[in-house]
Amino acid sequence: MTLLCTLTSLGAAAPGGSLEAADTIALPAPARTGEMSVEEALERRRSVRQYAPEALTLATVAQLAWAAQGVTDPSRGFRTAPSAGATFPLEIDLLLQGVDGIEDGVYRYLPDEHALRRRIAGDLRDAVASDALGQQALREASLVLAISSVTARTAARYGERAERYVHMEAGHVAQNVSLQAVALGLGTVMIGAFQDEVLTQTLQLAAGERALYLVAVGRPR
Repeated sequence: MTLLCTLTSLGAAAPGGSLEAADTIALPAPARTGEMSVEEALERRRSVRQYAPEALTLATVAQLAWAAQGVTDPSRGFRTAPSAGATFPLEIDLLLQGVDGIEDGVYRYLPDEHALRRRIAGDLRDAVASDALGQQALREASLVLAISSVTARTAARYGERAERYVHMEAGHVAQNVSLQAVALGLGTVMIGAFQDEVLTQTLQLAAGERALYLVAVGRPR
């Protein structure tokens, strides 16, 4: 049994305005086998809050995004993380900086296309760290993965239980990312302490969408 996957991960390492919905970047195909077992990744996983100043490669960004919400069954649309009734209420944004060939900004992951769409220009790590009570890990991270939710997608089917299911799903996604990071030689820390409305505004989320969870990712110092 192997964890999906091992890549050679890291390359070398002001908030801006919104962009048009163009700027779509196709991602390298994810690796689906690797050298590290699930058991080893589970044993090694720890919260890491200090990171080396290195940027990620696009291949590593692609692997982390796929671990979060990648499509594993194109015929039925199933993804790497379970979702109640396959309602898929979560959205994944990646705060990227220093990735070779990619302008700094906030990128929305598009699971069906395995692609990124740039939504906001510039490095927002400082702003997001401020929204999260000044947590330094978010400033140092090579990548910040922001999980947001559109609970109405799940509520249409499950009513009042939807919020519970959405929170469960966010946990599934975060664990996928943390284990994938271990297999890539990276560390993560999960962050749920932030000013909800302020972070939602910083990330310029759409009406009905709210910030739910942050994952800081980087090479451990």
